[in-house]
Amino acid sequence: MTTGPIAQMAQVLNKPDDYKTYIQRAQYYKNLYNPATGFLQGRIRNTWFAPFKPEEVNFNYTEANAWQYSLYTPQDISGHIKLMGGNAAYEKHLDEMFIAPMKTSGRHQADITGLIGQYAHGNQPSHHMAYLYNYVGKPYKTQEKIHEILTTLYHNLPDGISGNEDCGQMSAWYVLSSLGFYPVTPGSNQYIIGTPLFDKATINLENGKQFTVVKHGDGEYIASAKANSQPHNNSYISHDLIMNGSTLAFEMSNEATDWGTVQENWPESSIKDELIITPPFIEKGKIAFADSTVVHLNQVNENATMFYSEMSLPGKNIKILLLYLMQEHYL
Repeated sequence: MTTGPIAQMAQVLNKPDDYKTYIQRAQYYKNLYNPATGFLQGRIRNTWFAPFKPEEVNFNYTEANAWQYSLYTPQDISGHIKLMGGNAAYEKHLDEMFIAPMKTSGRHQADITGLIGQYAHGNQPSHHMAYLYNYVGKPYKTQEKIHEILTTLYHNLPDGISGNEDCGQMSAWYVLSSLGFYPVTPGSNQYIIGTPLFDKATINLENGKQFTVVKHGDGEYIASAKANSQPHNNSYISHDLIMNGSTLAFEMSNEATDWGTVQENWPESSIKDELIITPPFIEKGKIAFADSTVVHLNQVNENATMFYSEMSLPGKNIKILLLYLMQEHYL
């Protein structure tokens, strides 16, 4: 599914210039991806801020750290997976985030709470991340994490929310996830399936219809699903399924299953028109030196050619390196 809500609205309104502006902005996260670390990092002088520690809270990230913001690309999850090296690498990054030591360093940040590894449920930028396993065909891992969050990070006491409520988002996550699904990409037509908490829940819609979720069995894993009595193998549901007034029924299991693992049943959030070339960066070499240094350049664009030229300053033994990228469809 093509996403980037502002860009899509501009396209519907037949405003091609606005569409180009916003579809490019929706991909600017690629400018910050460091392939050497697998994280989105701050850049300075065509290289990366250093020293880098993904658990560190500092001026490069607002109320979070690299673990919590490097997976914050809900508008282009497919593009982000590709950028990070594919499904296996993306899954590995998710796994490592959930098992990383539950400690942050650097500046104290009260918003980073509700930690499972470096996943911070008390801070909203993390809220979609447990659902990302569905996008690489491992929905049973999503089910494990969602069940853990629902049953350990919420309880019925004055301090029963694990972070800042922030206009109701902590509660909204609980309500939606308890029903068994969540809108990972706002503005898209897909809600990503997690695992239902209640045996039965009914939503009374404004159009007079009802959407009902039914759970059979006590396990946290989904063994099978049916939408209006028909097999439902997708690890997501559509907005239309809800608004048409339907019944979504789950058979649960105490063990992980292969439901939703076939690639044709995965959700998608992607930007089809790339329209962006990320700038090259200095992979190795000093950016400040007195005599000489060796500079290694790199870039993350597919089918791009990197060019460079040297410029000498008159009367001085100084050479300046100029570099840029070009791709075929921009020539």
